[in-house]
Amino acid sequence: MKIVSWNVAGFRACLKKGFGDFFEREVPDVCCLQEVKAELGQFDFSPEGYQLFLNPAEKKGYSGVLIYTKVEPLSVTYGMGIDEHDHEGRIITMEFEDYYVITEYVPNVKRDLSRLDYRMVWEDDFRAYLKKLEQNKPVVVCGDFNVAHTEMDIKNARANIGNAGFTYEERGKFTELLEAGFTDTFRYMNPEVSDRYTWWSFMNKARERNIGWRIDYFIVSNVLKERIKDTMIYDEVLGSDHCPIGLVIE
Repeated sequence: MKIVSWNVAGFRACLKKGFGDFFEREVPDVCCLQEVKAELGQFDFSPEGYQLFLNPAEKKGYSGVLIYTKVEPLSVTYGMGIDEHDHEGRIITMEFEDYYVITEYVPNVKRDLSRLDYRMVWEDDFRAYLKKLEQNKPVVVCGDFNVAHTEMDIKNARANIGNAGFTYEERGKFTELLEAGFTDTFRYMNPEVSDRYTWWSFMNKARERNIGWRIDYFIVSNVLKERIKDTMIYDEVLGSDHCPIGLVIE
């Protein structure tokens, strides 16, 4: 199965910037999008042979996740079943024969870290949600995790320590997730690779200079890691301040 994930930073805008060309070129079995900022009827992209599943935020023009799949899912659920977390359109869980595929858009702590406490609750609850799913079958999780895990995952590590997306608290929760029995697929396949990023600021020509952060991930249950065939960072693909990422898994 080939799965693609992309924070499109507004699906309607991304559609005008070549999303369809990328989709047609890659032909994913499952395509997971985050921060779509749209509801059904507000965009026109219906590739033949695919089903569309959307979980929009209650707040208009905010957040939202979407999955296109050409593989018939056994079940689809929205959110994690916790009212505190399930109003911002951040999770879709799709059950397939061998594993679940979950797309998520992790809450940003904001520049002033005003949502850091909430983010810590989210992290613990989401990890527990994944472990509950694992009681049935393994999971593949993709999306914008809004954290650069290690200094290899960010260009200017020292200057960003303590900033949103690179706080010790956020990085620690990502470590806890991995220690709970999950694998960062890109790092597993590329243990020594740095300077591969998935997000760049629009300021100061950051993308041209590759001053970026790797904050978009595919995470899998450890039992699936031997089934990973390839991981991709499509850093040449424009259309958002994030680039798409991909996973090929048996």
